[in-house]
Amino acid sequence: QVQLVESGGGLVQAGGSLRLSCAASGSIFNSNAMGWYRQAPGKQREFVARITSGISTNYAESVKGRFTISRDNAKNTVYLQMNSLKPEDTAVYYCASLDEYYFITSWGQGTQVTVSS
Repeated sequence: QVQLVESGGGLVQAGGSLRLSCAASGSIFNSNAMGWYRQAPGKQREFVARITSGISTNYAESVKGRFTISRDNAKNTVYLQMNSLKPEDTAVYYCASLDEYYFITSWGQGTQVTVSS
């Protein structure tokens, strides 16, 4: 079991940048894959990015080349650097822990990202 708390969301103009942070508690952090997901109003939650304990990464096609996921195991923290933001990136962003099959085991509370045009 892991507890996750996101931060770093806010209001930004199109083309700007934000860095989201996810602080995790629990001794299993280092051995778990972690992911970022997002949910816009009226839409289903969707995959954004994933990073394994071995530091390999995967991204949704819509964010490739713009977003970067990383982790600092010593700080039990995962990050999402978001550059060249677009209005369609507006959503609540959620951090998640994943098991060995990439099924979600825990969710954070979410942080709002709003991109104005």
